[in-house]
Amino acid sequence: MAEMLLDPSIRMWVILPIVLITLMFGLVRHYLTVLLKSQSETKLEDVKNTQAVLRSKHLRENAGYIPKESFLTRRQYFNHEESGLFKQENSSPQNPFSAMDPGMAMEMMKGTMTNVLPMIVIGGWINWTFSGFIATKVPFPLTLRFKGMLQRGIELKTLSSSWVSSMSWYFLNVFGLRSIYSLILGADNAADQARQMAQQMSFQGAGMTGKQNASQMFKAEWEALQVVQHKDTLAKVEETLLSQPPGFVPFTDPKLKKLF
Repeated sequence: MAEMLLDPSIRMWVILPIVLITLMFGLVRHYLTVLLKSQSETKLEDVKNTQAVLRSKHLRENAGYIPKESFLTRRQYFNHEESGLFKQENSSPQNPFSAMDPGMAMEMMKGTMTNVLPMIVIGGWINWTFSGFIATKVPFPLTLRFKGMLQRGIELKTLSSSWVSSMSWYFLNVFGLRSIYSLILGADNAADQARQMAQQMSFQGAGMTGKQNASQMFKAEWEALQVVQHKDTLAKVEETLLSQPPGFVPFTDPKLKKLF
């Protein structure tokens, strides 16, 4: 099969315009998101619940470094059947409809306006303007499974899977310019399309089950802490250190390094 050659003008009138349009769209989306973003008020109850779970997790992970009585006292504070912190939260039923926060719904609507709708409009405009163009070619062979992803808008069965259409080139730029955005705007930017979509999905989950997650989180942590058995890690640390030769540095021994 004869090798197909592209017109050099495609680089100037198709490839570079798509890259610049995608880059400018990401920059505009970042600054528009910053302008529309509202300061969310952190509730004291949510902070207390999160800190309680973190304290219980640290207790489970470091139970061997405190006396057994101290461990049992702390576990009793969290897991007592009547007055335990986790049991108190679980004993009060939550209304599932009270978790729907109007502020969260507004943030979801803003995310849709600044993320999904402009992407659909610009994608449709690029598909209409640069329809039918073969933009570039990847420098390695690909199987036929990649034709649907790399050759959107071009229906040629005899065309090699390594060629990339203009529409597919746009989608590759949408999800492939995050390093450029990080270099220009910093790591914490709103121009990354993939991260914005993931955050929007997390907002949707949090908006529907935000208050129910507290009781579920407490229940899971209660079960994890309840099965922990105390094992004194420092029981024989003195005998272990005294049995070592003079000049021994304990941090170089992998067995003793876990004790410090």
